Amino acid sequence: MVNIRTRNHVNIIGQGEQVVMLAHGFGCDQKMWQHILSNFLEDYRIILFDYVGSGQSDLNAYSSQKYKDLKGYAQDVIDIIQDLNLENIIFIGHSVSSMIGAIAAIEYPEYFSKMIMVGPSPCYLNDGEYKGGFEREDIEGLLEMMEMNFTGWASYMAPIAMDEQSDHQLTKKLEYSFASSNPRVGREFAEVTFYSDYRKAIRNLEIPTLILQCSNDSIVPIEVGHFLHKQIKNSKLVIMDVRGHYPHVSQPIQTANIIKQYLHQV
Repeated sequence: MVNIRTRNHVNIIGQGEQVVMLAHGFGCDQKMWQHILSNFLEDYRIILFDYVGSGQSDLNAYSSQKYKDLKGYAQDVIDIIQDLNLENIIFIGHSVSSMIGAIAAIEYPEYFSKMIMVGPSPCYLNDGEYKGGFEREDIEGLLEMMEMNFTGWASYMAPIAMDEQSDHQLTKKLEYSFASSNPRVGREFAEVTFYSDYRKAIRNLEIPTLILQCSNDSIVPIEVGHFLHKQIKNSKLVIMDVRGHYPHVSQPIQTANIIKQYLHQV
């Protein structure tokens, strides 16, 4: 029998009854949410976890076959929900976790009440008129760098992703998070993330959804936010005047206030 809570290093905090599930992005773990947690502890029951291969998850549970696409990660989200007997969940996912949460919510809509997507993208590759942000050779170069010099990739990628100009410590924190990942798992997760394409599937997401898009995001162009807003019927798009791909880290108060305002309105 698999111990789900140990496998995904599940932590439950907060004093409220309404469940909020926080799902971290690629190269990170649940600690990346610590900057906004204080804004939700009094009113919500918060579920934190690490994807297999990230943070303090059970690396022995990792399987290249299972996690060859995002459905494997989505299944882990469902496993946690079912193991904890959760319902009426507000799912907050950063970056690739937005699509992982969407996959889970499309298959099991009965578990979810609202979806919050922070810096989401259904496809990172440019494709005709669609501007995902990367050419295929860009992704190939990143994957090759990860394979040859994982630490070097982390130090190269962190400043690009954070794009944080006032606090160098935030960039160093992200670099440490990247470098702490298991190199094999990290590279495979990167390949799954950057080559995924859920542009058609996302149309099937029907629960109320907030799309948080940074105005100057080095990973996800602003056009992607508008694309998702058009594809997801019951969605609201908020463009934050923020640089980088981690607004919940660089601008936690502003990010938390936007999320809370949306939750109180919908």
